[in-house]
Formats: sequence, structure tokens, C-alpha cells
Amino acid sequence: MTRSELIERIAERAPHVPRRELESIIHAVFDCMSEALVAGRRIELRGFGVFSLRTRRARTGRNPKTGKSVAVPERRTLSFAAGKELRARLNAPAPRQEPVGSVLPPVVLATQPLASTSLAR
Repeated sequence: MTRSELIERIAERAPHVPRRELESIIHAVFDCMSEALVAGRRIELRGFGVFSLRTRRARTGRNPKTGKSVAVPERRTLSFAAGKELRARLNAPAPRQEPVGSVLPPVVLATQPLASTSLAR
């Protein structure tokens, strides 16, 4: 789901809120989340999950093309752990649905005889 799709879905659920205001709210939420992560803080959204930073230590890697050793510096990466409620929803059995395209189209019986073609000339 993209940011614009998220805004559309929220607009459907809250038609009384102008779209411009929804866009500014969503942008503000993501900006606040980004600022918190850059500052090294973790973000915990109860029932959804936890965003946190992890530090990957510096290491020696290898250039696959030349085979030479390359120093890879320390860096921070984002980690997400799903919350209890989200995990439960993800692992709940889904209602049984037929896959798209698995149902054969109905057979149409010809009511008119096929036109005969003459092969002998």
C-alpha cells in the first residue's frame, strides 16, 4: 500500500474530513515517526507493532566481481516486530475462496447448425 492509497482508504472511512487535511495529517505522522527513528528512539504502536533501530557492526566484505576485500562500515537498519494482535490477524485462517481463473466459463451450446464449407472445388 502506498501513501496515496492509505490516504484514499482513510478518506473513505472518514468522509467528513477534507482530503487536504488528511494528507497533512498523514505526512505529519510519518514525519514524526521518521524524526523519532533518526533520533534513535523506538516507536511502539500497540496492537500493530514496534519499529526500532539496530546497528550492524563494521565488517570486511568481498567485491563479487573482483574478489577483493572491501571494508563495510557500521550502519543502522530499521527493524519491525509485529504486535500480538497483528500476528493473530495474519495467522488467522482465511475464509475459503476460489482462486481467480479456476472456475471454467459456462459452456455455450450452439443452437444453429454450423455452416458447412465445401472442401472440394
